[in-house]
Formats: sequence, C-alpha cells, structure tokens
Amino acid sequence: MALASALGGCAGATAVPRPVQPMTRPVPPPTAPRITQSNSLIGHPANTALSLFGKPRLDIKEGMGRKLQFEGSPCILDVYYYAPKQGAEPIATHVDARTPDGRDANIDSCISALGK
Repeated sequence: MALASALGGCAGATAVPRPVQPMTRPVPPPTAPRITQSNSLIGHPANTALSLFGKPRLDIKEGMGRKLQFEGSPCILDVYYYAPKQGAEPIATHVDARTPDGRDANIDSCISALGK
C-alpha cells in the first residue's frame, strides 16, 4: 500500500515542456559584390565619375549601394558603388553601358564618348 501511494503521488505531477527558443545567429555585415570587371571606373569612388562626366542623369541610393547614371547621345552608362567593407568609402564595383535604344554598348567606348 505504501508503494501504491508513492506511485500515485508521482502520477499527479506532470512536467510542462518548455517552449523551444529559436536559434539566433549573428547577422554578418553586408559585403560588396565581387568585382569582375576591369575598366577605368572600377575600384574608384564616385568623385572619379563625377569629375569625368559631370552631373549624373540619376543618382539613386538603395540600401548599401548607389547607382549613378550618365547619358549622352551615343550611350547610357550605369555605375554601381558599394563599400568594400563597413565604414569604407564606396567604390565602383560594376559598370553597364547601352545605346539609347537599349542594345548593349562597349563600356570603354561609352566612357570615352561621355568624358568631358
């Protein structure tokens, strides 16, 4: 009987499961896209393009990036800037060039054509 009352006392106590906490990982700082191009703007700050081409047609900031767009009769040039590391000055990491009707244009030729 003592055994039955001892077991009976355990039956009334039920363990309440704890809620599982999701694992959180620290978010790494954003990094700049890899540079895969080579031209006279890549690796330089925006001041380089501004001094070559003057006032941009567009100056768009989005998140950690910036896009400058320069336009002339032969072509449209888009230059994308990202900081290579947090706190550093953004540099050109990618350049696109196209004709006014949307066809791909040679980047170096467009840079030369738009230069002052």
